[in-house]
Amino acid sequence: MGREVRSWHLHTRSDLSFQELARRMNPVVAGWLNYYGRFRPWELIPFMMRINAYLVRWIRQKYKRLAAKRKAIGKMQEIAQRYPRMFAHWRLTAGAVTV
Repeated sequence: MGREVRSWHLHTRSDLSFQELARRMNPVVAGWLNYYGRFRPWELIPFMMRINAYLVRWIRQKYKRLAAKRKAIGKMQEIAQRYPRMFAHWRLTAGAVTV
């Protein structure tokens, strides 16, 4: 799963919007959550937090004014509160969108 996420090269896809990223990622991540998270979802939390870290890296690359890590994390927390169902893995990492 880690290799698959790294192969997406999210930090280089600054041409995409947040919604387009969600549209591309959600089917794959939701499948992992449904398959691997059926009986032991707590073991997926570190991996889902890593996906959040990749999203923060994407935010820092796309929006230069949010290049500071703290600002990018704040922006992602704001988006997660406003649209909690945007990414499939946010239901598992609801209270912990930090990196």
